[in-house]
Amino acid sequence: MALQFNYHSLLLVVVLATTTFLDMATCSIELKETKLSLYFQDFSAGPNTSAVPIAGIAGKLWRVDQFGTVIVTDDRLTVAPSPKSATVGRGQGLVVTSSLDGHNAHVLLSIVFTNRRYNGSTLEIQGTSRQFEAVREVSVVSGTGKFRFARGYATFETYSVDPTNLYAVIRFNITVQHK
Repeated sequence: MALQFNYHSLLLVVVLATTTFLDMATCSIELKETKLSLYFQDFSAGPNTSAVPIAGIAGKLWRVDQFGTVIVTDDRLTVAPSPKSATVGRGQGLVVTSSLDGHNAHVLLSIVFTNRRYNGSTLEIQGTSRQFEAVREVSVVSGTGKFRFARGYATFETYSVDPTNLYAVIRFNITVQHK
């Protein structure tokens, strides 16, 4: 009797798997691909401060290269490197220096679009950023609005740095597939 039960169970699993596969094939969603290149306007000091360390190891400096430092960010995103160029949204989230040697940071970032074309839509970015490499790649894990069902990747590239004013421009290239 136990042998028959196993064969029936196996048959049921095969039928359910086949049905699920066929259903997914007939209901597939046609995905669009969007590529964007934007610029983070990152101010760590002054009246336009948009990236601030909020936690870290007691007795140590809270710096981007210090393990345990948590930085909250609300950077303006622009269409060009100039801080005077048109704003398309905000990059809001957390950056946590997550490797003991300070070389890697875990990025949790929401790209919140405010421009006419994508207003109200978001992209969710997550992953390890190798902070001192020329190009840092992270995952796009989801999205809302015009970017529903988004998945893809994004890269960060330091475009320019002004250490005197603690200001940096970071090029942000995004490639996503979405509904």
